[in-house]
Amino acid sequence: MNASPEKVDPLADSGLVVVDKPAGMTSHDVVGKLRRIFGTRRVGHSGTLDPMATGVLVLGVNRGTRFLPHVHADAKSYDATIRLGSATLTDDAEGEVLSTADPEQIGAVTDEAIMSGVAALTGDIMQRPASVSAVKIDGVRAHERMRRGEDVVLPERPVTVSLFDVHAIRREAEFIDVDVSVDCSAGTFIRSLARDLGAGLDVGGHVTALRRTAAGPFRIEGAKTLAELEADPAPTMSLDDACLACFPVRDVTEDEGVALSQGKWLEPIGMDGVQAARTPDGRVVALITESGKRAKTVFVARPSTM
Repeated sequence: MNASPEKVDPLADSGLVVVDKPAGMTSHDVVGKLRRIFGTRRVGHSGTLDPMATGVLVLGVNRGTRFLPHVHADAKSYDATIRLGSATLTDDAEGEVLSTADPEQIGAVTDEAIMSGVAALTGDIMQRPASVSAVKIDGVRAHERMRRGEDVVLPERPVTVSLFDVHAIRREAEFIDVDVSVDCSAGTFIRSLARDLGAGLDVGGHVTALRRTAAGPFRIEGAKTLAELEADPAPTMSLDDACLACFPVRDVTEDEGVALSQGKWLEPIGMDGVQAARTPDGRVVALITESGKRAKTVFVARPSTM
């Protein structure tokens, strides 16, 4: 008698794709590219990355899109070049130049002053987002209001810059380029750090290069280029691995896994926050959280109907 064929995992084509985004593409452009590569409309991203920026962009494919609201990627890391000597409308190299410092002003900016300015922008700070950001005002994104010709000045908000390291200070007569690495909380704008550093030195500043090297547990080392995905169209991380990367594990029995797949709840065991419920076969059936006398599902990765 022939052995019965192994059951195909219904989530084999689902998961996350960590893309090394090239410059010049919007996050939506990348979504469109992946829809064509994977042959599905079910593609979305977990957060935008500026068109000029490169690096880590996390996207979901098929059922992975349902997981995106739960992606734990609050902490971000960037490499950037800040140009001191001019301010722009967009706080980056693509915007209209608003002011330019003269060579005497540039020459008066010492390395010590730059380092002092960086230190002042490190830690828990108040930051005003760039006017061309995706921050919404009464339901409309700031950059859309800017395109309409509206004057947009966003309110300051608290952010955390846990690391602001200077790697190099390169001087020209007309400007100073400062190569930096930044670790920060979600919602921090590197363009705003450049703007505020330049403003504090009275010479203006903007970003000329920006690369995201990490978003939560997703790092540039695990990212794929679009060319690599064209050659091998497969998620870079299964939905199981994504859940396990983002959340602590609660191992459950096979019967408990069946209950969770049906949206039922388990007994709490005293774990805080969201947990990835892993069955004995190593697969994640659901994300759960304890509330009172219940451990209830917040996302069912493998519903019983699949």
